[in-house]
Amino acid sequence: MGFLQEFKKFALKGNVVDMAVGVIIGGAFGKIVTSLVNDVIMPPLGMLIGKVNFTDLALNLGTEAAPVMWKYGAFLQNVFDFLIVALSIFLLIKGLNRLSELTKKKEAEEAAAAPAPAPAPEPEPTKEEVLLTEIRDLLKNK
Repeated sequence: MGFLQEFKKFALKGNVVDMAVGVIIGGAFGKIVTSLVNDVIMPPLGMLIGKVNFTDLALNLGTEAAPVMWKYGAFLQNVFDFLIVALSIFLLIKGLNRLSELTKKKEAEEAAAAPAPAPAPEPEPTKEEVLLTEIRDLLKNK
């Protein structure tokens, strides 16, 4: 099998396409959560702490001539991003699992409520079987 054919077979598998869709949706979801943290959650939190913008928090470890900034505020911002993304994904997966359990439970209840199928009737004997049965019965009577 040629390289291109093998690659085509790999790329068009359902799992690869599903994974690509998941990565794209995950990227978009990440942007939404980052906006939620940066634009909705952090400004009020900064106001409560003392009108602080977390991304501006830094320590100068160097000199005025050669400043070396330790930007711990950006790190805190990323930690908040991660925690909210993790919590959001956890809640999403938990909801999907709950929905899956409810669906399975409903299917099981429907299957239990359905009447059991009647046993299949025995098939008609073939002509050979009928003839052999008659011969057996004749021999038995002699």
